[in-house]
Amino acid sequence: MTAVLEATDLGKRYRRKWALSDCTLSIPQGHVVGLVGPNGSGKSTLLNLAAGLLAPSAGRLDVLGGPPARDAAALGRVGFVAQEPPVYSAFSVRDHLRFGAHLNPRWDAELAKNRVEDLGLDLSQRTGKLSGGQRAQLALTLAIAKRPELLLLDEPVASLDPLARREFLQILMETVADQEVSIVLSSHLVSDIERVCDYLIVLADSRVQLAGDVDDLVSSHHRLIGARCDPAGYPANQEVIDASHTDRQSSLIVWSHGPVEEAWTIEPVSLEDLVLAYMARAKHPRSGHHFDGEVTT
Repeated sequence: MTAVLEATDLGKRYRRKWALSDCTLSIPQGHVVGLVGPNGSGKSTLLNLAAGLLAPSAGRLDVLGGPPARDAAALGRVGFVAQEPPVYSAFSVRDHLRFGAHLNPRWDAELAKNRVEDLGLDLSQRTGKLSGGQRAQLALTLAIAKRPELLLLDEPVASLDPLARREFLQILMETVADQEVSIVLSSHLVSDIERVCDYLIVLADSRVQLAGDVDDLVSSHHRLIGARCDPAGYPANQEVIDASHTDRQSSLIVWSHGPVEEAWTIEPVSLEDLVLAYMARAKHPRSGHHFDGEVTT
């Protein structure tokens, strides 16, 4: 399957600190990808590298088959909405649409006009007077109207109230239905990822901890509950991602690579359980029983 974004040993360093390191992943075409992780995990860095706003310090990154932002044509194939909506406070909504049409050869003026009308935005209104939700929706409209093949969204709803966030995600889902576009959505809100994404990447400690199809990942992970034990007593054929214990009981979140021993009770895990388990493992590495295999897929 064609990859819209492919990284090999990718890294970005600011002086002595690595914001992203040893990042190797391949994002297949046609997915809505949730990029999730704690603050400072490298999500924004990865998206800024993909948008061509940063240059890597190590490794290689290909976006839509070549280096990011390599020429004007490549720039036109990628849409990007940053955490702070990239709009100009002194420009009117109409000015932004004209600016977008001037810069983007594939600009869809009718789509932009219809989106603005659906949002109830006044074309003569300066964006500095718009609400945060309206500015975010305008930024998304500008990115969509480019008719990109890849849309990068860097926590665009983090500062929005619940209603504005729901409206933003609704338009995003409509875009997926109407256009052939691959999307990478960065967020620390797992509920947003669950709502719209079918592919997951967990970033923590500046490294990729997990990547794959959401349904496959959830179905291959389980919570095992049994009598309290130490790592030597963990079940075979299971990669233990996270473990918690009481005086009498152990609860393990595992990636199953084979049948589970009868002594353990098996429960499903939610996407939030899965994300938190991998984030916890990155924050507190520990020795124990692990299946000898790759964590990322």
